[in-house]
Amino acid sequence: MLDHCSISHKGGLVLWSRSFTPEAAQLASSPSSPVNFLIREALIEGRTTEEKYEKSGYAVKWTFFNDLELIFVVAYQRILQLAYVDELLDSLKTLFVEMFRPFLTAFVASLHTVNSGAALAGEALASTWDISKALTGWDKTFDRLLSGLEAKDRSSRSRAPIKPVISEEEATPSSDDQIPSQPTDDPLDEQQIARNVQALKARLRGRGGRRGGRGGGRVPVNGGESVHSSDSEAAPKRKSKAKAQRKWGDEAPTDQDMQVLDYSTDKPEDRVGRSHDLAGLVDQNALGTIKDGMYTVADWEPSRKDDKDEDDKIQNILQSARNKKADADTGSLGTLGSLFARLTGSKMFTEADLKPVLEGMKQHLMKKNVAKEIADKVCEGVGENLLGKKAGSFQTTNAAVRLALSNSLTRILTPKTSTDLLLSIRTKLSSPLGSSQQRMPYSITFVGVNGVGKSTNLSKVCFWLIQNGLRVLIAACDTFRSGAVEQLRVHVRNLSMLGVNGATDSKGRVELFERGYGKDAAGIAREAISFAKDNDFDVVLIDTAGRMQDNEPLMRALAKLVSVNNPDKIIFVGEALVGNEAVDQLTKFDRALKDFSSASGGMGKGRGIDGMLVTKWDTVDDKVGAALSMTYVTGQPIIFVGCGQTYTDLRQLRVGNVVQAILND
Repeated sequence: MLDHCSISHKGGLVLWSRSFTPEAAQLASSPSSPVNFLIREALIEGRTTEEKYEKSGYAVKWTFFNDLELIFVVAYQRILQLAYVDELLDSLKTLFVEMFRPFLTAFVASLHTVNSGAALAGEALASTWDISKALTGWDKTFDRLLSGLEAKDRSSRSRAPIKPVISEEEATPSSDDQIPSQPTDDPLDEQQIARNVQALKARLRGRGGRRGGRGGGRVPVNGGESVHSSDSEAAPKRKSKAKAQRKWGDEAPTDQDMQVLDYSTDKPEDRVGRSHDLAGLVDQNALGTIKDGMYTVADWEPSRKDDKDEDDKIQNILQSARNKKADADTGSLGTLGSLFARLTGSKMFTEADLKPVLEGMKQHLMKKNVAKEIADKVCEGVGENLLGKKAGSFQTTNAAVRLALSNSLTRILTPKTSTDLLLSIRTKLSSPLGSSQQRMPYSITFVGVNGVGKSTNLSKVCFWLIQNGLRVLIAACDTFRSGAVEQLRVHVRNLSMLGVNGATDSKGRVELFERGYGKDAAGIAREAISFAKDNDFDVVLIDTAGRMQDNEPLMRALAKLVSVNNPDKIIFVGEALVGNEAVDQLTKFDRALKDFSSASGGMGKGRGIDGMLVTKWDTVDDKVGAALSMTYVTGQPIIFVGCGQTYTDLRQLRVGNVVQAILND
């Protein structure tokens, strides 16, 4: 931990300082402070080539920025081994100078114009310059820099290998069970090998029960009885509580037995004295906004506008300073900007010029989790837009290439159809009907491969619909996976307990329609839609079983469900971590639905995927390339992304935010 840090001019005027303990603050303001001793005994005397200065139990390190006559000083307890101090000083100097160079340049120039003494200069400047105002924002930047270096130092210490401590007993085994050593060059005869094996067996037998003595020894007790001196015998193991065994009969279980074994619903005896943790179902910080009576989920942002933005600003400044120090032609492809450093001058872009640049761009996109096939096509499009254009300065080239890539990504991600699902629902519900017609509910079918989170994110969509005042019926059409119906029943129970518009709960706003297991999913969906129509439900959410895209029988069954019921929306649920597999999954799901539903006839003939819901979005940070891959393959929009474990962890995607995350280095 640091004690003191300061930035001052060589003339003696302190521009900024920070003390981290009350004792350090009191010491810094006294003439006997380590910094004052450093100035008097090292800097004034010209002994500045030493690595550090030690005084009164403190270690002091410093660095200069001679162009602006600045001194950066750090003091800490000498007994501490702070490995990050040198990096802190270097970063401190770079950040401070780059952030406030115009002010510092004018400030030093004004110092030189003062012809009086240093004290008079300080008094004059104190009245004409508001230094604290000029350095606004520096405290926050310094805090982020210091916390980042300290965290980096802690992680490096935790990763340091720990040498095992070998006890003296293990290091020097007793002579009777020690294996005879033989030179590695001399061959062993059969007798010697046999003796070694016997010694090893004896050693292994004695190791388990020995604590400083032979495990086989006996100690006489009560005159003649003897017991083993093993610890396991002296302290018998405590018997663990036996698990209550379940009784299984020879005949099939009765309905009463099945009720006892059903843990998906609350039993009356379990409800007594037990309350559900409603706070764990909803994250108040993740709630959307309510405007004009409509609940809108929050937008996903590639980074929070707080600490991460400050970290990015620090890293950008430091990286910019490193680039200035490096040679112009380093050949590094670390960032997108450096990819185009060679493309400067007045000539036209040619294929030979663009080939290495586009290759680096493709690698960048693949690191962002974009599928290789999609990255190739995107880079090919960018290359076509740049080919034949005139190369300008580095800044112009960099901006032109980034703009070309940004435009290409924006065109791909921009939805071709409306993503306002709530508007579509209310449009259908408010459309005029004939006197003999009965209003049909809006139906949404969720499809996807196994284990991506269809049921969980279906419940998040249900929460969003309930908050907008709609009655929702969930159809349990996953009749294959064990526990699928019970999982939805738990979600319905939880959603029923969450209030909306000031109500204490949402009972009556959400119900479950299920027919058990082993039934035809298409038939259950048809019955659910009919039930919703007769009971004034607004929306039907149809949950389906997960299936692999290559399983033709299961894909035919899914196409039958779509063909028979013709849902208003077919939403593909996929993972953000899927990478190259996204292309194969979406292509085959979309093709199978269109082909098999056309073959089976029905109202939903030729239907494909209408939109996507991407789950586990919070696990990829800015590696959001799966969104680009999915949109490119289907041409359909991403309606929502799931980013957490509560019902409020649902987000909308904005094209600009996704493009920013992909372009971010």
